[in-house]
This record gives sequence, structure tokens and C-alpha cells, in this order.
Amino acid sequence: MSSRRKRSPEEQARREKIRELLQSSGVSSMEDIQNLFKETIAEFMENGLDAELDTELGYSRYDYKNKDTDNSRNGHSSKTLRTSFGDVEVSVPRDRKGEFDPQILKKNQTSISQDVEEKILSMYAKGMTTSDIEAHIRDIYGIEVSDTTVSRVTDKILPIAKEWQQRPLESIYAVVFLDAIHYHVRSEGQIIKKAVYIAIGINLDGKKDVLGMWVGENESAKFWATVLNGLKNRGVEDIFIACTDNLTGFSSAIEAVFPKTEIQNCIIHQLRNSSKYVSYKDIKALMADLKAVYAAVDEAAALDALDTFSERWDKKYPKISQSWRDNWPNLSTYFKFPQEVRRLIYTTNTIEGFNRQLRKVTKSKSVFPTDDSLLKMLYLAMIDITKKWTGRRQDWSVIYAQMAIFFGDRIAE
Repeated sequence: MSSRRKRSPEEQARREKIRELLQSSGVSSMEDIQNLFKETIAEFMENGLDAELDTELGYSRYDYKNKDTDNSRNGHSSKTLRTSFGDVEVSVPRDRKGEFDPQILKKNQTSISQDVEEKILSMYAKGMTTSDIEAHIRDIYGIEVSDTTVSRVTDKILPIAKEWQQRPLESIYAVVFLDAIHYHVRSEGQIIKKAVYIAIGINLDGKKDVLGMWVGENESAKFWATVLNGLKNRGVEDIFIACTDNLTGFSSAIEAVFPKTEIQNCIIHQLRNSSKYVSYKDIKALMADLKAVYAAVDEAAALDALDTFSERWDKKYPKISQSWRDNWPNLSTYFKFPQEVRRLIYTTNTIEGFNRQLRKVTKSKSVFPTDDSLLKMLYLAMIDITKKWTGRRQDWSVIYAQMAIFFGDRIAE
């Protein structure tokens, strides 16, 4: 049997004061303790608020001699504060000019659980499960939160996410990356695979931004047309280059909404499709031959390399070179640009990296109960990921100079 832990002198002194307080307050039940706790919160808040107003005005209540302001105290107002132990009435001091902006208890704060709510949102954004969030809040704050509480708190994000989805955008984007990521969502008793369509734009200042995330039935050119029209309705007038996967009908969807846009199919997607059915012993040599195509100095050299590839591999894998030739108009766009622009557009790395981080956050959920539950998690994760997106690309001045040559007539002075 373990002996009781030895308390430090400070702890002993504090315990002594607590015993005195409990005796003098006539505490005999848990309800009494809760009431005492509520009074303690009120006292702590009121003392803090009075001290904040003293600092704001530069003099204490009875210290008129040192008054050096034309503002003054103006009584108190009462505020009901929700706590995990019930409602507490707090007396909030006012100033005559209404300039006092307290920090310990903010003007719009109605609950000391707001800090807890922020923690719940932060944990949800990092992909923690509801049960993990419940356990953490219990450990940190000693407060019990249920599934429904976590849902209620995170649901507050939905109107904000929907407002973000409709916000106005810039009129011109140098590059827009378009891709989809797939999730399982429950719908009318069935589990359906849904595509989340994602658009990331790089503006003329070289700064990237997530333009939107849309939940659709499955990846289709028709839905992409809806997404592109949505961007147009939000103020996008021109996109210089769109980087996409080679989904059938995608190019015509882009051309219908943004007819001047150059389309670059993602080389990485094309390579993945090319290597899908290649035997293990051929893969290294075949990929090296394909690299001679996409890493060529110009389009003529790339087509020569594709001919060489055909001669070597067509007997064994006839569909590969055919696929490159069929998609060539949109695979070869980047050859007309210098190296810096090529590096930016020939893969959808920008969006792939973003999707990888989203997957990391959402991996704890194999199925989402609704489209809204998926959207709110993606929105919170996106806010978390994009916090680190500060400033523009380091090589942007070089890229912009090249863009100005190719798209100069479309850049407003």
C-alpha cells in the first residue's frame, strides 16, 4: 500500500486556507462546493476587471489626485456568464466614454467555455476523433463534453465555411491548379464515394490561396464546369494557365468558361497512368525513357524522344505511347515556357502537397456521416494548413517577368 504523497510547505499552507474557507462557508455538500466555486469565479473576474479599468484610466477608484484623463468610471453593468458549474452573475465596470475593452472577460463573451470551444475546433482541425477530443478536454479542463457538444461547437463553423466558399476572388490568376480528392460519405443509408473538388490559385503577386472546396457525387467534367462557373461568378475574369489531371471532357469545360486559358495536364498523373500495368522488371528502364520525353529541352526533342520510346516499348505496351500522343496538346503546353514557369506548371505538386496534408488530417475518419461534416473538417484543416502560406514564391519575380511576355496584353497596367 503506497503512502500519501508528501506535500510541499506551499501546498500545505494552501490546503490550510481551503479548510478554513470550507469551514467558515458552512460547506457540507458538492452543491455547496459548486456554489462556492461560482462565487470564486465572480470574485476573480470582478477583481481582474476593476484592475484592468484602473490601468486603462491611469488612476485607481479613490486616487483622484493622479487623474490625468477626461474619461472616468461610470458604474457597473451585470453580465451572466455560463460556466461548467452553472450561471454566474458578474459585475462589469463601465467607463463614461465607453472605450474600456476588457481582456479578462471580453465584451461579447458569454461563457468561460469559449476557450474550450477554441481548443475543440483546433483539435478537430488536426483530425482528432470525437472520443479523443472528449478525453483531452476532460484531462485539461476537468469538463465532460459529449459527441453532441463537439458537433454543436464544430457546426458553428459551417456558416463561416459557406461564406468563405462564396467570397469574392481576384480578377486574374496566373495559375490555377484543379484536382479532386475522394472520401466516403453516408447518404440515405448507403456509403457513397464522393469527390471533393479543390482549386488553388496563384495570383499575380505570386501568393497562393485555396479558392474553394466543393463536395460532388463523383469526379466529372460536368461538375468541374459548375466549379469553374462558380469561380467566374465570384469575380475571376481570366486564368492564364490551368493545371489539371486529364479527365475526359475537362479541357472543353475549361475552354467553355475561360476560352483563353492555356491547359497543362499534370505530367505526374500521366506517368502514374503509364506505369499502371508495367511489369516490375521493366519499370525502371521504361520510366527513364519517358523522362527523356517530358524533360526534353523543347517540344521537337520531346516528340523525337517519344518516337524512340515507341520503337522500344510499343510491342510490349502499345497503349502507353498512344496515350501520350492522344493527350499531347495539353501535355506539351509547358514546352513553350522557360524553365522557371515549366517547373511551376508541369505537375500539380502545389495541390498534391495540400491534398496530402488533408488526407493526414482526415485519416481518422473512414466514413463521414454527411457532406456538411466532411466540409467542416476540410475547412478547419485548410485554415490550419494555409496559416503557413505566407509571402510569395521566391522565384516569382523571374516567373512574373516571363508571364508578362506571354500574357502581357491580359495584365492590366
